[in-house]
Amino acid sequence: MRSFRGLCLLALAAAPLPAALPAWWTAFPRVPALASRFRQESDSAVFGKMAREGNLLLARGGKLKVTYDSGLTVTADGRHLVQYDPDTRTAQQVELARAVRDFPLLGILLDPSRIEALYRVEALGNDAVKLIPRAPDVPALKATGRKGLLHSLEWTDPTGARQRLELLDPKTPAPPGPAAFKPQVPKGTRWATPNG
Repeated sequence: MRSFRGLCLLALAAAPLPAALPAWWTAFPRVPALASRFRQESDSAVFGKMAREGNLLLARGGKLKVTYDSGLTVTADGRHLVQYDPDTRTAQQVELARAVRDFPLLGILLDPSRIEALYRVEALGNDAVKLIPRAPDVPALKATGRKGLLHSLEWTDPTGARQRLELLDPKTPAPPGPAAFKPQVPKGTRWATPNG
């Protein structure tokens, strides 16, 4: 009996312990603001490979400003999300809660405290984590960190396209004021309804 108990203890001792989550990941929900140049890549069987770059600014309270090099902007002030396309001179405004419901990944960037409700997180090593969805309508994610901050997110969208968002030079600026998240929509812009 003693030898059986000894074998069980040896087996437990030899079993690998779950890896600890990286420090950047555990700190991520508490970062007051994040700014970075970014590169967004998509690899789709239908549309092929596409890449866009721009600047990203995030702050607590659901605040976001994304400015693509093409001129397209997406701004959230905590209540509404506004997208402006200078090529078509059109803009669209939706309630932020609806945008987050339609695009769960947006919610993770705007409110990292939602992560625990949406995902089970596993450490992968090398400053990477795997986010396993708790609901069927949320994609699995791989997130990596670099220099103590979020560096990249990778996922497959509902169409089967592989997506990657890479933060090229992430930093934590002083918390920006409300003016940083005010949409800049020129006069004469045509406002579209959320459904087109």
